[in-house]
Amino acid sequence: DEHGQKVEKSALKVGIDPQTFTDNVSKSFYKLANKLEINYTDFIRTTENRHKESVKHLWNKLEDKGYIYLDKYSGWYSIKDEAFYSNDEVTENNKGIKIAPNGSEVEWVEEPSYFFNLSSWQEKLLKFYNDNPEFISPRSRYNEVLSFVNNGLEDLSISRTTFNWGIQVPKNNDHIIYVWLDALTNYISALNYPNIDDNLYKDFWPASLHIIGKDILRFHAVYWPAFLLAAKIKLPLKVYGHGWILYKEKKMSKSKGNILDPLEIIKEYSIDPLRYYLIKEVSF
Repeated sequence: DEHGQKVEKSALKVGIDPQTFTDNVSKSFYKLANKLEINYTDFIRTTENRHKESVKHLWNKLEDKGYIYLDKYSGWYSIKDEAFYSNDEVTENNKGIKIAPNGSEVEWVEEPSYFFNLSSWQEKLLKFYNDNPEFISPRSRYNEVLSFVNNGLEDLSISRTTFNWGIQVPKNNDHIIYVWLDALTNYISALNYPNIDDNLYKDFWPASLHIIGKDILRFHAVYWPAFLLAAKIKLPLKVYGHGWILYKEKKMSKSKGNILDPLEIIKEYSIDPLRYYLIKEVSF
């Protein structure tokens, strides 16, 4: 998952272009996977042409069906989360900075944008959740999603014009496709979508399980199912939102700097203790 304004800003901060930046980061994932003796059949990056073509095909499909329209976006946006927040979700901290519910800083954004008509999928999503009560686990996450959708869905801004690092909207190169529409499509672009007759796609889609962090639940349990329903693509069978690894009761995160280097842990304790810890200690 290599596109988006956050990545572009990180690259500029260290004085290199985003492609070089993501090339370097990607190498660290290769290194870690091999060190952990993880076997994988494929390693796909969202900067690859095969992924870009899948995203553009999905975009065209949604647009051709009339689910995408051009308008103007005005609202709160978190670069850290690559997420939009409503007025009701934004508060002010003791420093006078506007923040999202998870504490991420937000900024007011006004720009032309393409929208996906998410609001029209509210009842269809609620029916799907009701018909498939095991779709979201654990139950607390199911209840969280149900509450969010029941409170009403607004149409979703799915393009940006204020930065360049991403996949261009077909037939309008002034717009970059919203990073979450881009990133989520990675689940099927790795299976050679839109070639639904490909053996990989037939063997592995719909996915049996998406394992995700609870902070990206909305994208996987609301936006992704809506995109798939609109495109008439089968939904994954289950989304499991796990908890965070905590450090002094706070989420361990790169941006906070409170992280541990897995390679250093392996060097000190070997691979299996690390695997055991990750399975046992993540708070659900």
